[in-house]
Amino acid sequence: MYPVVQQDTGLMKKEPEISVPVGQRQLFLDDHAVAKIENLKRTMHQPKKKGAVIRADYLVHPTHTIQTRAAPAWDPERKVFKFWVLGVGTNAGYMESPDGLHWNPGPEMNLDVWLAVRDPNDPDPARRYKAALLNRGFAVSADGIRWTKLDVPAISSSDEGNFSFDPSEGLFVHTVKRSGPYGRSVHLVTSRDFATWQDHGLIFCADDLDQELGRQSIQARLADPRLLQPFQNDPAAYNVDVYNMGVFRYEGYYIGMPAMYHATGPIPNYPNTDGFHLVQLACSRDLKTWHRLGDRQAFIGPSPVGGGAYDLTQIIGPSDAVVRGDELWFYYTGLKYRASWRYVGQYPHGEHIRLPGLDPDQGAICLAVLRRDGFVSMEAGESEGVLVTKSFALSGSRLYVNVDAPEGELRVEVLSRGAKVLAASRPLTGDQPHGQVIWKKGNMGSTKGREVRLRFRLRKAHFYSFWLEE
Repeated sequence: MYPVVQQDTGLMKKEPEISVPVGQRQLFLDDHAVAKIENLKRTMHQPKKKGAVIRADYLVHPTHTIQTRAAPAWDPERKVFKFWVLGVGTNAGYMESPDGLHWNPGPEMNLDVWLAVRDPNDPDPARRYKAALLNRGFAVSADGIRWTKLDVPAISSSDEGNFSFDPSEGLFVHTVKRSGPYGRSVHLVTSRDFATWQDHGLIFCADDLDQELGRQSIQARLADPRLLQPFQNDPAAYNVDVYNMGVFRYEGYYIGMPAMYHATGPIPNYPNTDGFHLVQLACSRDLKTWHRLGDRQAFIGPSPVGGGAYDLTQIIGPSDAVVRGDELWFYYTGLKYRASWRYVGQYPHGEHIRLPGLDPDQGAICLAVLRRDGFVSMEAGESEGVLVTKSFALSGSRLYVNVDAPEGELRVEVLSRGAKVLAASRPLTGDQPHGQVIWKKGNMGSTKGREVRLRFRLRKAHFYSFWLEE
C-alpha cells in the first residue's frame, strides 16, 4: 500500500496537454494523467487465485511438468481459445478451450511452439499466428498447428523467454533471459514486421533494494509454517535476480510481471541454487523505464501447503492478460518444488531422481483473476479525497468510471482551464466496473472539443480508471 500523497502541480499553470483517446481507459499506475491528488493513497490489488486449469499427466510423463510462457489466444472463427504450452512429455503442446477453463489437447504440432500469438492485423491468413522459437528463430502458421519456420536469425537467450503482441502499435514484444547485475536479467527485442528485430538490450534487472527486501522475504518465508520451506538454506548464498518477465500492452501502458527469484542456498552437485519466486508488478510507457508498483510486494505470491495448490515454490508470471468482460484472466505457471530432483550428491548431474516423499504431481498452469483495470486503485477513506486530471481536449460525449464504493460514493466535475465548473455529476455508489456518469448540472456533450480537466471527489471508495466514449 502506498503512503498518503499530497501533490499539486498547480491548476493554473500552463502545462502540456495530455491525450485521452476515446475508449482508452486511464489508469492510475503513474501520474501521467494526474495534476493533483489530495487525501488519497494508491493501493495495489492482487488477483484471486482460481487454481490449476491445465495439469500434466505425471503418470505418463513422470519427469515433466506442464508450464506456460505465453497466453491463450481467442480464435473468432472457430470460437475457441488456442494455447501453446511447454512440457507435454518432452515437447511443447497445443490445447483448445471454448471457455478458458476446460482445456483439451489439440492436434500435434509439427514444431515445438510455446511462445505464440495471434496477429489479427496481417493481411496474409497464412501468417495469422506467429511464434518465437527460443534460440531457434521464428515461425508463422495459418491455424496455430502447422508451422512454417522463417529464414530469420534467432534471438539469443539463456533458457527463458516470453512473447506478446501489441495490436494497437503493431509491435511484437519478446523478452529473454540474459545476464546482468546480480545474475539473471531481462533483455528486450521488438519487431513491427516480424522479420527485422531490434535488440534493445538490458531493460530490467534486480538492484540493491531487491537484495535488501529479498533477505526480508526469505526470512519471512522461513518463519511461516504455512509455506513450503526450501530444502537448502545458506545466508551466504542469498540473492535476488529476475528469472523472467512477461510484458504486454494494456490501456496505454506496458505491464511487466517479473518473476523475482530468491536464492536460498546451493544445490549439492548441481550448478544452481534452491529458492522460490515472487511475481511483482511493474509498468512502463516506453518499454525502457520501468516503475515497480505496490512497494515491490508480491502481485502473485505462494499458496500455503495443504490446500492442493501447485504454486508453492516456483511461480512464473503471465505473459499477457486475457480480457473477459469486467475481468482480467492471468494464466501462470505454478510448481511445487524448485528442481526437486538432482539434490542428492551421489547422483550424477542431469539425472532426474526425486527426493523420497515428494509429490510426483508437481506442476500445472494456474489461473488468477483480477478486476478489469484493477492493478492499482486510488483509495479514499472516511474523509473525502480529490483527484484532478491534467488538461485534455474532450473527444467523447460520455464518461465512464471503474469504481468500487459499496458504502461510499464518487462524484465528477468537468472544469474549464480556469477551474470553472462546467458540469457536475450525480454521485455514483456501489460496485461499478463500467459505471456511466450521469450529470445533474450541465453535460459533457456541450463541452466536447474544449480543453478541460476532470475533478473526481471520492469517499470510502476504490477508484480504478475512467474513460470516454462517443
